[in-house]
Amino acid sequence: MKKSIIACAVQQPCNRGRETNLAYSISQIEAAARQNADLVVLPELHLDHYFCQSEDTACFDLAQPIPGPTCETLADVAKANKVVIVSTIFEKRAPGLYHNTAVVFDKDGSIAGTFRKMHIPDDPGFYEKFYFTPGDLGFTPIETSIGKLGVLICWDQWYPEAARLMALAGAELLIYPTAIGWNPEDDAAEKQRQCDAWITVQRAHAVANGIPVISCNRIGFEAAPDQAPGIQFWGNSFIAGPQGEILSSADESHDVLLFAELDSQRSEDVRRIWPFLRDRRIDEYADLKRRFID
Repeated sequence: MKKSIIACAVQQPCNRGRETNLAYSISQIEAAARQNADLVVLPELHLDHYFCQSEDTACFDLAQPIPGPTCETLADVAKANKVVIVSTIFEKRAPGLYHNTAVVFDKDGSIAGTFRKMHIPDDPGFYEKFYFTPGDLGFTPIETSIGKLGVLICWDQWYPEAARLMALAGAELLIYPTAIGWNPEDDAAEKQRQCDAWITVQRAHAVANGIPVISCNRIGFEAAPDQAPGIQFWGNSFIAGPQGEILSSADESHDVLLFAELDSQRSEDVRRIWPFLRDRRIDEYADLKRRFID
């Protein structure tokens, strides 16, 4: 990674329609660039409402190829503003074959790389297995002009294996575009437990791997198309340093740009005092490849 970069996470609503959502994301990228951002991360599937609340084949019409129209637009924005952009797009790879895909645009407008979401949830209100084929690009960092980015997507953030494999492959920071929220019918205590767990597990990835984490979530209520209660996306985007320390954070409801300066020397220093990669017992971890140990 460059010795020091300014990272920005865009916390925004995504329930205003594709044209408005994209225009707003672009305006936020431009605002971040004016504040000297090198890297701008957008929420998961920021182009559209969260269509995975139901299973509807008509929603496949929202998908687009990569490269495609949105890629062309964001490539121009990255080049014009000289920033690296992380976006996620509903990818149409072939008829009947779709992915939830992160696209990283470098400062010159080129596509530096892509990552297809690996872990696909299937829960009430989050019927992603209906829409997304699990990723097949592996846990490979994306090389950019500012460093190697370990991009993962939402549900991937709960898995320490994913974060570790990115770190072992040389990722210099972990990035999680996210669309996660509450069932409005849950009580306040349950909502707090869920959000706390989400923050804690990602901060733990920073600690365990000695690298920063950027977690970028959407906000706002999005109604379900049927009688389901809908989702209140809980925001709480944050940027954490290599000891899990919170460098910048947002609340549950406001549009905001989060900024943090990330210093590669800090990660180096942390890994020297906490050499977790050195002390891993790789000779004893074979059972991690098993589903369950009976």
